[in-house]
Amino acid sequence: MAREFMLRYRGALAVAILINMMAGCDDVATVRNADFAGPVDLGDGRAIYMECRGTGTPTVVLVSGLGERADNWMRLPTPAPADGAVYPAVAGFSRVCAYDRPGTATDTATGFELSRSTQVQRLATVGDSAADLNLLLTASGEAGPYVLVGHSLGGPIIRLYAAHHPDNVAALVLNDGLSEDLGVGLTPEQITNFEKLNDPAAQGRPAGSENTFFSAAVVPLLRAARPPPRVPTIVLTADIWPVTAEAIATGAFPPFVTLAFSDALWASQLVAQDMMAAKLPGARHITTTHATHYIHIDNPGLVIGVIRGVVNDVRAVKSGPAPGG
Repeated sequence: MAREFMLRYRGALAVAILINMMAGCDDVATVRNADFAGPVDLGDGRAIYMECRGTGTPTVVLVSGLGERADNWMRLPTPAPADGAVYPAVAGFSRVCAYDRPGTATDTATGFELSRSTQVQRLATVGDSAADLNLLLTASGEAGPYVLVGHSLGGPIIRLYAAHHPDNVAALVLNDGLSEDLGVGLTPEQITNFEKLNDPAAQGRPAGSENTFFSAAVVPLLRAARPPPRVPTIVLTADIWPVTAEAIATGAFPPFVTLAFSDALWASQLVAQDMMAAKLPGARHITTTHATHYIHIDNPGLVIGVIRGVVNDVRAVKSGPAPGG
């Protein structure tokens, strides 16, 4: 039971992390005009696995959290809600794509299914991942500007992409995105312990697993980045904290995860989400989500509705006012 709890929540904001490998790269394509699932040649000796489905503009790009493959957007809790998973639901009203970063994996009943993208020798920072996202979207032929949806570590990735490629961004959705201000109110020791929860080496995971590099990369890169463009922007914040006294008592967490540490981390997370929303031009902050960190799994209907809303906003702007209006 303790293992199942850890696999579900991965500490506080941590998610599954494992090594990667390249698979299926014998049939590399470059332009997507229909439903597609396979490797996209980046032109630098690497390929990134991508899945796209549906039609219409703008294209919605789903960027997963730490260590998670594209199929995290296709998961549902048990019992499954009527809304369905985010990826197929969005495909019903617009084009949608998701992809595997190197170092990601999906946990299954028979073990981990590793990333279907090319293995890399050096672990990527969020800056590297934002650069890869640009390479992928360019090589894939998927038309922009894009609605970018980032969960957890995907949040900093899409913010950095937006800072460097503002003309390619139609809207942003931060799905409990990791904030550079997480740590406000925490002691240096508590910040170190937060990073341990996300460190694959500390968890005994194999070399090559994706890491947040929170203090070393996320914080300085986001603080140095220019603000993203003023586009429809939604910040979704989890309102259910799973690291309760009962959960800690199961022994699922390392010894440093005490109730005092958990309470401090949760308080810091909520403050950091407020600070992040205030930094994003014109952002709407939704704090009643009825979900844990995995809002897209716990409450997919909310995330689907938010994405549909920003897609409609982008289409309304693109179509312009009616004649004579």
